[in-house]
Formats: sequence, structure tokens, C-alpha cells
Amino acid sequence: MVINMIKMIKKFKENLSKNVFLILALSSISVLALITVFIIMRGAPIIAQVGIINFVFGMEWAPSRGLFGIFPMIIGTLTVTIGAVIIGVPVGICCAVFLAEFAPPMMSNIFRPAIQLLAGIPSVVYGFLGLVFVVPAVRDYLGGPGLSILTGSIILGVMILPTIISISEVSILALPKQYKEGALALGLTHWQTIYSVMLPAAKSGIVAAVILGIGRAVGETMAVIMVLGNAVALPESILDPVRTLTTNIGIEMGYASGEHQQALFATGIVLFVSIMLLNSFAQYITRKK
Repeated sequence: MVINMIKMIKKFKENLSKNVFLILALSSISVLALITVFIIMRGAPIIAQVGIINFVFGMEWAPSRGLFGIFPMIIGTLTVTIGAVIIGVPVGICCAVFLAEFAPPMMSNIFRPAIQLLAGIPSVVYGFLGLVFVVPAVRDYLGGPGLSILTGSIILGVMILPTIISISEVSILALPKQYKEGALALGLTHWQTIYSVMLPAAKSGIVAAVILGIGRAVGETMAVIMVLGNAVALPESILDPVRTLTTNIGIEMGYASGEHQQALFATGIVLFVSIMLLNSFAQYITRKK
């Protein structure tokens, strides 16, 4: 009798834990679904009114005149993100290789928390540092106003480093030891083993890290508001100011109303879909491994 009671109590606890975790998981999904529905309901009417082609590929953003074209901001987002990838990805992968293969244990134990700490620094601090140090340097040595694509790319390149370094390092460390041992046994040097065997074997994890870093760069707002110049125009060089999709929402949402506000929500739809596609692609790459 006592044994049956104990079994019933254990079963009740297991079912309770299972149901609690199920409710928590469903609540997270429900919040995401509510956000998605809310953004679509607020932004879809203006897209239907203006037309998806005119909205996405329109060249003028003048809400007071009923012009809602976000193409210059899409180009601004792409250029700044590509610049951040060019700056951040090589540095991040090299750091991950160093931590995984070359750094002494004591050094790696110091560097890893320091790199992870970079992810916890508020974006406004990155923007302030960029405004104080990077903007004047670009203006004095390269020309232009200093508030430019290059400045934003440098700041975002630093901001995506923790994501790229952490995931890339984990992907390298997760490789079977036989890969490295077999390559060394065949006569390859340490560097040849890393370049020819380990990095290709960890490619899917590294690609996922890069895509997640791109998602971070695309979604960043406060730091790029401070260093991009926020000009709604197609750039002619990396020293020109631009405005991204996120900065457009951040700058104008405070005073927008009516169709203007709907257009900002519609911009959020474009941004939301872009980031969801990037994250889905990263998940696909990771599972493919």
C-alpha cells in the first residue's frame, strides 16, 4: 500500500512538472504569436493601400506627403550589415580558433568570460564610444561627416563578435579528436590541420554563428542611431550617412500617428520576416550538420 502511494506521488510530481513546462513553452509561443499578429494587423493596411512593390522599392520616405518608400533604408541596412560581417566575421573566427587551439587554459579561462561580457554591454554604450572615438577618427582621416556606413559597420562588427566567437568555438571544440589526430598522423602541420580539416568540418556551426550575428546586426537600433547619420538617401560610398529599417522605427515611432504609424509597423513586418528567415536558415544549417 505504501509503495503504491509513493509511486502515485512520484507520478503526480512528474505529470505536474511536465504540465508546468508545457504551459511555460506554450506561453512563450503565444507571446511570439501575439506579437506577430499585432504587427501584421497594424502594418498590413498601409501595405495593401500603397502596394507591396511601391512600399518595398519606393525611393521616397515622406509620410507628410503620403510617400512610404523604404528602399533607401533597405539598402542602408544591407550595406551596414555587410560591412559588419566583413569586419566581424574574420576577427571572430580567428578568435575562436585561437581560443580552441592555441590559447593556454589560463588565458582561455580569462578571455571567454571577457568575450561573453561584450554581449552584456548596453548598445547605447557602443554607440557612445563610436560617437566619441570612431566618428572623429573617420572624419579626420578618411573624410566625410564621420557619421557613415563605415562607422556603423565598425560598431556592429564589434557587437556581433561575442555571438560569432562563442558559437564558432563550440563548433570547433565539438569535433571528434580523431579528426585532428588523423590529420597530424598524416603529416599535416597544426595550421594545415586547422585550415584543411577542422574548419571545413565545423563549417555548419560557423555558418550558423555568422547568420545569427547577421541577425543581431540587422536588429540593432540604438547604437546605429547614434553613428549612422540617419539620412534617407541611397549612399554613394561607405563614408555617406544612411538610415536603417530599425533606426527609422526608433526615430519616428514616438511622434507618428495614422498612416505614418502604420507604415512604421509595416517596416517592422519587413524586418521581422527578414530576421525570421535568417534564424530559420541558421537552424537549417545547424540541423543539417
